[in-house]
Amino acid sequence: MRRFLLTINVFILAAIAGVFASAQEVSFADRLAAIPQVKEIKTLESEFFPEKYVLYFEQPIDHNDPSVGTFLQRVFVGNIHPDSATVVVCEGYGAYYADRTGYAEELSRIFNANNVVVEHRYFLESFPFREHLDDQEAVYETTDWSYLTGVQAANDIHCVIEALKEIYSGKWISTGISKGGQNTMIHRAYFPDDVNISVPYVGPLCWSDYDGRHEKFIAEYAGTPQEREAIFNYQVELLLRKKDLMPSFNDYCTEKNLKFHLSNEEVYDYCVLEFSFAFWQWGFPVDQIPGKEATDEEVFRYMMAICGPDYFTTWTSTSPFFVQAAKELGYYGYDLKPFRKYKKYFTIKNTKDYQKKLFLPQTQKFEFDDYLYHKINGFLLTTDARMLFVYGQFDPWSAVMPADPYKDNIRFYIEPRGSHRARIRTFDRETQEEIIGILSGWLYEK
Repeated sequence: MRRFLLTINVFILAAIAGVFASAQEVSFADRLAAIPQVKEIKTLESEFFPEKYVLYFEQPIDHNDPSVGTFLQRVFVGNIHPDSATVVVCEGYGAYYADRTGYAEELSRIFNANNVVVEHRYFLESFPFREHLDDQEAVYETTDWSYLTGVQAANDIHCVIEALKEIYSGKWISTGISKGGQNTMIHRAYFPDDVNISVPYVGPLCWSDYDGRHEKFIAEYAGTPQEREAIFNYQVELLLRKKDLMPSFNDYCTEKNLKFHLSNEEVYDYCVLEFSFAFWQWGFPVDQIPGKEATDEEVFRYMMAICGPDYFTTWTSTSPFFVQAAKELGYYGYDLKPFRKYKKYFTIKNTKDYQKKLFLPQTQKFEFDDYLYHKINGFLLTTDARMLFVYGQFDPWSAVMPADPYKDNIRFYIEPRGSHRARIRTFDRETQEEIIGILSGWLYEK
């Protein structure tokens, strides 16, 4: 009897050891590949993460109606350890940058955390109707944009997080930059329990398709009066030299094979109007603006460096943004009033509906709905979710940041004289330590 029991015990121990050995043999990549929604997985090189992969994650085109079909969404995963914290980037555009070997999101570097990047639907490889992408410009005109919404994108992120929580057991931080910051807010408002902390960077929150606050911000707040005057004088110089600069402008457009819905002369005018916004958005030094004594070549070259016509082409990989802006995210306008004295140099007579004229599919109409503006503002006023917002003081998008509810769980940090490039690392050392201290307290709290 004793020998029989001994044999049974040995058999059980051997079986347990076999289970453990099998478990050890299951790699992290195997665990990712075992997620039902993952239809393809590729190994990537990384200078920061011990393991890095790109997944093609199956999502419903319409989370409310599975019968519409599915699409593959590109998701990047940089792995540190399953027990570590995980940073999920709620990208607002394409995620091409996450493919780079040196890429690691700022918060992943600070906290040595896993890094997940979810490419936004309708951008780059995450386009729902991929079979029609042979002619992207034609697709832009004819595709069904009904499913390009903040709520659908929030559901995409939710599905990815839910699936990866089967592997990652640590706390989660959501983040994103610009439209990604907006997307971070939207996702948190609809799925507040998906993550523990949210850090939206420079995320706008507009209340209409032509919000109106950006123009006043540029005219009265960004920079000093002397700096604003220098920028305005350069814009005037572009108008005064328009006739002389148009040949170079036309050559540039021809060489780059740029296509527009408007004439080159009209696009030139919009480049002039865009200059002040682009200048402050990216934080260029005022002392480098060419003066009246500059040559035509110098004036033109600087214009192309700050606000060239590439931005106004009929199709780029970021064009889907303009559809979403027209539908629910909002955008900014251009103010012609300061240029009254120079109106004879303009080809355009007004800027009414300029988004539709320049950016949107010409065969479709979109009506703006402000539900996201009210949803996010209402959420911030009532939630106990922990969120830390980062903005640049002179970034025109800061004109439409959410209202600070002045609650302990929500913090706003605005970089002095900062731009759309504002990050934790761009603050002074003392403020960086303060921000990291707050996030660490939230992250490591038991």
